[in-house]
Parts: sequence; C-alpha cells; structure tokens
Amino acid sequence: MTQSARLHADGLTRCPWPGDDPLYLAYHDTEWGIPEYDDRALFEKLILDGFQAGLSWITILRKRDNFRLAFDDFNPEKIARYGDRKIHALMNDAGIVRNRAKIEGAVASAKSYLAIMEQGPGFSDLLWDFMDGRPKVNRFKTTATVPASTPLSIKISKELASRGFKFVGPTIVYAFMQATGMVNDHLVTCHCHETCSRQTRKPRHATT
Repeated sequence: MTQSARLHADGLTRCPWPGDDPLYLAYHDTEWGIPEYDDRALFEKLILDGFQAGLSWITILRKRDNFRLAFDDFNPEKIARYGDRKIHALMNDAGIVRNRAKIEGAVASAKSYLAIMEQGPGFSDLLWDFMDGRPKVNRFKTTATVPASTPLSIKISKELASRGFKFVGPTIVYAFMQATGMVNDHLVTCHCHETCSRQTRKPRHATT
C-alpha cells in the first residue's frame, strides 16, 4: 500500500512504517538510516537482518536484547567457535528466533567476518567502499517508490555470499543498507531525512 510520511502527536513527521509503537518510533528516530561505520555494529546488524528473513523487523527488535545476551553480545570471535552444544542451547532459547539454519548461518558469517578483519580490507571498509565512503541520499515521497533491492544491493549480496556469509540475499542486504545509513531512505518529508543527510562523510577513524 502506498503511504506517505505521517504527522505524529509530538509535531514531527515520520516515515509511516513505525506506526505508534514506542520502541519502533525510537528505533526510527535514533538508529535507522544513521550512517554506521563500526565493524562490530555492522556485523551485529547483518546477523540480525538474517534472522529477520521471513519475519518483521519489529519482531527482531523486540528480541534484540535477548539476541545480544544469547550471542555473547555478537562477539564474532566467540560466535565463530560455537559448536553443537551451544547451537542446541540456542535452539532451546525462547527469547530468540529458534531457526537452526539461521543460527548456523550466524556461525558461518562470524568466521567470514574474522577472515575479512584478519586478511583485509576490514568489514566496514569492504561495505563502504561500495559507496565510495559516503551514503546515497534518496528523495522518496511514498513507501511505494522505495525499492526492495537495487543493482548495488545485488552486487554487495554476491560479494558477501562469495566470502561465506549466509542469509545475505539482495533484499536482506538492501534492508541492511537502509538501516545502517548506506542509503538514506527516510521519506523526504520525514524529519529524519535532513538529519541523516547531514551525516554524509565517513569519520576519519571508524571504531573496530
């Protein structure tokens, strides 16, 4: 359904997708679309987006703290060492999405992440080099005009898959790009569009 930005009771106009859920609104206002350059934060988001496959993001967002606890705060060194016993424990953890393929995919992706960090170029640099280090600012007026994937998300998807990452199809990758500010897909009349548009250059030193 075509939806335009929506005026809320606090006087701010926002993208329509958070609805009135306080958690979703906070995520929209303070996280989604803000350029992220931290290697570990990008890794966490990619793993969570993989778990979102077939589900809504709010489902994952409501479980995010549980995921962080269950997955050792998304420490890739620890996740890469998960064996059958840990995977079995995760499959019995009602606080997360209990899907064996996704859990095993997270382990495989952690190993791929570590290889990139050890051999280069680094996870953040790998991703942001596709953007020449700066976000693409779009100016969509309705949700109907926002794509589910793009030629660039297809390209990044293929690169990640070739390096061993799992659950990194073009649609998942584009959602990841939107959330981490690689593209600014806040509707142009949303109050966050301008805020995110100001953050268009990679920091001199990204944390790792």
